Amino acid sequence: MMRRITALVFIFSLLASGAGADVVERVVGTVNNDAIFLSDLRARAAPFLPQVADARTETERMARLKELYEELLTLLIDEKLIRQIASQSGIRVTDADVDLAIENLRMQNNMTEEQLKEALDAQGYTEAQYRQDLKKQLVRLKVMNERVRSRVNITEEEVRARYEERARDSGSEVRYRVSHVLIPVEETASAIELAAARENAEEIRASLTPENFAERAAELGGGDLGWISPGDLPAELEQSLARLRAGEISQPIRGNTGFHLFFVEDRQVGSDFPTYDEMKQELYREMLDTAMTRQEKIFLDEIRRKAVINRML
Repeated sequence: MMRRITALVFIFSLLASGAGADVVERVVGTVNNDAIFLSDLRARAAPFLPQVADARTETERMARLKELYEELLTLLIDEKLIRQIASQSGIRVTDADVDLAIENLRMQNNMTEEQLKEALDAQGYTEAQYRQDLKKQLVRLKVMNERVRSRVNITEEEVRARYEERARDSGSEVRYRVSHVLIPVEETASAIELAAARENAEEIRASLTPENFAERAAELGGGDLGWISPGDLPAELEQSLARLRAGEISQPIRGNTGFHLFFVEDRQVGSDFPTYDEMKQELYREMLDTAMTRQEKIFLDEIRRKAVINRML
């Protein structure tokens, strides 16, 4: 305990003195000629100092402090870039926006105003600090929604594929109720014969609808395949089925015996697994969050490359 207290005193002395020099304030970085000050860095570092103080030696403490400063300077640079973009784009966050965000947070966590204040006190936040941090988060959110959200498109097909992946991971089986039309092709068919069969299959596909599929299958050759489980069909055909939703008809799919046109009448997952409708919104939010995180990183890399950034630690 005494070692940790001594280490904290040492670190605070470094923060207060600028690592030994009589420096009250100085610039530690610039972003397009907009300065980041040592005091900004110190304020951000303060909550992490106990972790730095846990190091066993002074050398290790100094190394941890340097690493912490480098990481936090990157964070402050990104915040500066985002605020600059917000200013250029006319994006503003008002006190009313902050009030609404705090109220929503309080309601979502079923907390009274007093309980929220106690939670902030426990984390070492004053109300002014919390409002300032929240305002920065809201500015970032608005910038990302304007500049990044349009880069992300999560389709229904992708959400369903994720749902069925989860189902398979849980041990639940995905089955398809399928009908098909087969346009046969001999194994020895020439390239010209194969092209003619494909063209015929595409013409037939254009004439098919969910309503007439059964009748046309009876005429053309094919019919009801019943419920198809994993392993019932060759892998390339199963992969094509996996991309189809209930009620959809495939494009011509080349198989060993010719071209198949599949009609997926229904899809099912084991009864002990939640339905797609029950999980759809949760999966969509998860996929959106993952995609947004990836695109935000790409966006930040782009704006850093375009900016004039100086690090002066």
